[in-house]
Amino acid sequence: MFRLAKRRFSFGQPAIMAIVNVTPDSFSDGGSFPTPHSAIEHGLSLVEQGADILDIGGASSRPGAVPLTAQQEIERVAPVIEGLRKYSDVPISIDTYQAATAKAALLAGADIINDISAGADPAMLPLAAGHGCALVLMHMQGTPATMQKAPFYDDVCAQVAAFLEERVWAALHAGIAREHLILDPGIGFGKTAEHNLALMGGLSKIVALGLPVLLGISRKKTLEALTGEPFGGVGGNLAGNLWGVSQGVKLLRVHEVKTLKQALRVWGAIQGARGNA
Repeated sequence: MFRLAKRRFSFGQPAIMAIVNVTPDSFSDGGSFPTPHSAIEHGLSLVEQGADILDIGGASSRPGAVPLTAQQEIERVAPVIEGLRKYSDVPISIDTYQAATAKAALLAGADIINDISAGADPAMLPLAAGHGCALVLMHMQGTPATMQKAPFYDDVCAQVAAFLEERVWAALHAGIAREHLILDPGIGFGKTAEHNLALMGGLSKIVALGLPVLLGISRKKTLEALTGEPFGGVGGNLAGNLWGVSQGVKLLRVHEVKTLKQALRVWGAIQGARGNA
């Protein structure tokens, strides 16, 4: 169980991390919530639909995205986090790889740092340790600007697992409690469709590292390629996330909450009945 400031969060059941992008250029919903007010309303709507965590992002990490300064990020995300905190006690995550942004978000009321660079900013791990917050360590080959330029692996599952193990060691060495760490294999970040499918098939190897695993497959190009539907369609997204749950994933980062919440209820009821049979 995490202690997130005054909020508590347990990974006993698969949980939903809902995406709230406060960006003009994110790959699927850029510009949908251009003001703090619209982003706050959207976040509260996702909580009503069943989101367990809200993940607030102020900078796009799509392939080729132009980096923002920390100040630009802060100006986008801080008012949203402050507004959400006024109306909801739901745990809030800040999606950033810049420590200055993460610090401002924590001061505004965030509980989790979701870092796609797994602590590449030298100040990030000490910041997380000092605040006692949860930290998501994600694998990415390259940077958002370069990651899809001919990514290559000899064994994608083994190499992602080895990278995450090394970052866990670095986080522990920085003073972060092991129970505050979450791992993300980084579907779509420096990986081809074949790499993504291999990682999905080998998720149990990431789960075997012994920490909660986050899966972020929502609306990824791989789903679109498989289904022929924009952003992978409802069915493609549900299938990917439920497969993750079957492999032991504990946290699902998604755009659509309601349908996944329904699917998880049915999944859980069947699992419970199976256990009592």
